[in-house]
Amino acid sequence: MPDVPIRKILQSGVVIPAHPLALTSNRKLDEVRQRGLTRYYIASGVGGIAVGVHTTQFEIRDPQIGLFKPVLELAGETIENSDLPIVKISGICGKTKQAVSEAQFAAEIGYDAGLLSVGALKTETVDQLIDHCKAIAEVIPVIGFYLQPSVGGRILSYDFWRRFAEIPNVIAIKIAPFNRYQTIDVVRAIAEAGRTNEIALYTGNDDNIILDLLTTFKFRVAGKPVCLRIVGGLLGHWAVWTKRAVEMLQEIHRVVESGSPIPPELLTLAIEVTDANAAFFDPANRFAGCIAGIHEVLRRSGLMQGRWCLNPAEELSPRQMEEIDRVYAAYPHLNDDTFVSEHIDDWLR
Repeated sequence: MPDVPIRKILQSGVVIPAHPLALTSNRKLDEVRQRGLTRYYIASGVGGIAVGVHTTQFEIRDPQIGLFKPVLELAGETIENSDLPIVKISGICGKTKQAVSEAQFAAEIGYDAGLLSVGALKTETVDQLIDHCKAIAEVIPVIGFYLQPSVGGRILSYDFWRRFAEIPNVIAIKIAPFNRYQTIDVVRAIAEAGRTNEIALYTGNDDNIILDLLTTFKFRVAGKPVCLRIVGGLLGHWAVWTKRAVEMLQEIHRVVESGSPIPPELLTLAIEVTDANAAFFDPANRFAGCIAGIHEVLRRSGLMQGRWCLNPAEELSPRQMEEIDRVYAAYPHLNDDTFVSEHIDDWLR
């Protein structure tokens, strides 16, 4: 990878897909298609790739499965063979001992940052959470993660985010509480910590992707106005139809930087993207089918052979297939299946 400062890439605002796990029908790692997915994201023009996160399936950490290290190594090697500046991000979770171990491994094999989930620390105090985050930040640059409680996160106060923003090796935050109030807590904390130009803000709010990216947040800090933007996205949703996501983000940057009024068609696009996400991520069933939904979209494009997950019980919810059919028909301009079909043979070589 070219020697480009990681903070510079993140601050510029890029697409970062959360990398899925490609499996064979016997639920073993499909290395050819796993590498093919990484090549697809690189060819789509992403600025980063997150591996070992929720979309990659947390079960990869199970000692009996043992895929955490192989999957990180495979993605890292594939990215390094690219000539493009792409930030390599490893998911980091668990109690402090496990999280430090994961961070050490990621740093050893050349990952640039760790996406730190504190979901495993359900009852710890703010002081304990901050100590945990500092321990990880001593090992690898940290991307904070506000994960919604319905998929394993916890409510995190403004006080936590204000103190988290003071940790020197924090370089970005993925905001994914699916909640406007809690989203504002994070953005205001960065403003009031005085780290607007040091900590990049990324949306993980699948219910509000485009509007998050179009919005200018404005606060008064020490009597002066401070404006911030959520500049990019780190999303499971962007693991599919990724080239179109890159094009959308580029258009959003052009509109925001021009200072011109937001075109009505972008507001319409915001609803279309959220509607498609509802089909893929299955909020109607508390996101039970979210990983299988992503896999189904990748299966249709040919990038995956099937929807198989490590947990055999993890499948599409009732009527989810019909919903995916519906959004495919309703929003053909959102998919990049033609792009995939033109290049898939090269990616799967």
